[in-house]
Amino acid sequence: MGSSEEANKPASLYDSSSQSQPLLLKPPSIEEPNQPDEPESDPTQYLQISYNYGPRPFKDLPFVIFFVFVVLCTFGFGIFSVFHKNSNYSNLSSYKYDLNSNSCVRNSTFNGFYESRFDFYALSSSGSVFLKSLIWTLVVTLILSVPICFLLLLSLKHYTKQIVYVSLPFFVVIPIFFNVYWFVACTVSSSCSDAFPLVYRILVLVFVFLIIGIIVWIFVANWHRIELTVKIIGVASDALSKNLGLFVVIPLLTLGLVVYYAPIVVFLVFARLNGKIVPKESNGEYKCVWKQDSWVPAYYTLAILTMLWSLTIMVEAQVYVISGTVAQWYFTKEDAKPRRSIRSSLRHAFGPSSGTVCLSGLLICVVRFVRAIVDSARQEDVPGMVNLVLRCCVKALLSAVDFLNKFTINFAAITGEAYCTSARMTYELLKRNLLSAVFVETVSTRLLAGIIFVLSAIYAIVVCAILKGASSMGVYSYVVAVLAWALLIIVLGFFVHVLDNVIETVYVCYAIDRDRGEVYRTEVHEVYSQLPISRNHRPPIAPIAPVV
Repeated sequence: MGSSEEANKPASLYDSSSQSQPLLLKPPSIEEPNQPDEPESDPTQYLQISYNYGPRPFKDLPFVIFFVFVVLCTFGFGIFSVFHKNSNYSNLSSYKYDLNSNSCVRNSTFNGFYESRFDFYALSSSGSVFLKSLIWTLVVTLILSVPICFLLLLSLKHYTKQIVYVSLPFFVVIPIFFNVYWFVACTVSSSCSDAFPLVYRILVLVFVFLIIGIIVWIFVANWHRIELTVKIIGVASDALSKNLGLFVVIPLLTLGLVVYYAPIVVFLVFARLNGKIVPKESNGEYKCVWKQDSWVPAYYTLAILTMLWSLTIMVEAQVYVISGTVAQWYFTKEDAKPRRSIRSSLRHAFGPSSGTVCLSGLLICVVRFVRAIVDSARQEDVPGMVNLVLRCCVKALLSAVDFLNKFTINFAAITGEAYCTSARMTYELLKRNLLSAVFVETVSTRLLAGIIFVLSAIYAIVVCAILKGASSMGVYSYVVAVLAWALLIIVLGFFVHVLDNVIETVYVCYAIDRDRGEVYRTEVHEVYSQLPISRNHRPPIAPIAPVV
């Protein structure tokens, strides 16, 4: 156990001096004299885990090269599709089959310009009142979502317990309100009551009340964990409030992804224009149809897979930046402030650890893709014992990958290690300290999701009341209110996503602290030390005394 100055000193991950604590704790052994030297053991057994402030070597480099190759292929074939397009695609209806040449020729008397222009003007002149109200409502909602997120963060930091306990009744009251409201509204409306008989309305009403009862039972069964969850959310909110720059960087990364997607979408549009107009026989008659080039479907597959992989890479890069920033705050003295923590995390995420981020994104993309295939096969309900066994094996494999990926990027952001090394060391770290690798308090995520649902629902009710009182849109006011609710819940969902990543990062930092026998953040240890011991290990050992 070192002094506080040594604890805050930038430590290299490869410090294997005699003062370091071994990564895998073993009982001390006594060497006998004149015993020949034993071969060196695995060097990872003697690593001192800490935040790596020093220069980081490139890890998992082949996956960066592979991703860049895939992106270059996508953009290269996309540029080819732009210059190789067939402009006759938009005039397909003006072509007819010519018996003399056995080909499709253009009818010169057809003019589609005025028709398309007429359709455009007809479309743009409809629904102006609804469209205007919708645009203004969404713009105001987007503007108000920023102070709402900021106020919610401050409230969770200082008044976590009050916010949670005030929101809990609304988890039940709001569903009951909407359930009774639709039942009464449908009963009063003659058209709804005729289309939906009373017996079915009562069955739906009772079914929704049963779901509400299950929600109440879940809260009662987990009541002993709510107090701990409140403290965890408070600690994470405090950590996030010390790194408010993340609320600027993470949306900018998302905006960068949208800008990156824009040319790929344009390439997909132009890829449809690569082909030719050919005659096709149908019931003895010939007609002109569009035939795409043979490479177009393959390019669609490549572009869509590139977009999906890029999406998962950006998600993992955001997790990496959040983890690296929060970890630097955690391992800094309380009277000091980390400098350029977000900048260094960005540099590491898109520099030395870019291969790790690409590999993690690829694994998540493959898992989501395979899981979608399995779910689709389950919906088709294909009979057979072999099919059932295969589905169970695939689900077990996907669960194992999810388990492996948990906390791996958080650990890689702290240490700069490769993906496989980070996964192994994370598991060993949590196992040595009797902490569960499947922690992430699901109650905290559900509580936060419930809070943002309550806030969004209240906001939607207010918007609906204002629209019904200030305009004559009628039933369309409900549509605008629902869209405003969806936009606000997306923005607040982004806030919860960031806060969840902060909770995971602080958990990993706490495990590193516990493993080193040090205490950087006393308030974190006071909360996270109350977490239940993992059920997969032996009874807990005596706790490590904090460093004063």
